[in-house]
Amino acid sequence: MRQEDKALPVEEVLSSKGRIRILRILAEKGELNISEIARRAELNHSATLAHLESLKRAGLVEEKNFGRIRIFRFREEDPRAKALKELFKVFEEYRRSYEKTESSS
Repeated sequence: MRQEDKALPVEEVLSSKGRIRILRILAEKGELNISEIARRAELNHSATLAHLESLKRAGLVEEKNFGRIRIFRFREEDPRAKALKELFKVFEEYRRSYEKTESSS
């Protein structure tokens, strides 16, 4: 991987709802195969693959191959990935808190 690829600006990494969905799913699950990521993100296989390739170039995701099976892993050891995981957590806690407040009104 080229060093300049890892230095992609945050705007490019987070410029797509699909890419954000994939990041959120992998941050929560750790690693999944491409079919499961596509299913959970509600994206087709080729769109999912394109997003995963961008995330690999950015250094946020890594790929492992077991024959024809492709597993993608969230690179939590990367400080940017760790920060994104924390951001997703905060947003989820806020959403739950808001839903709780709305349901008790």
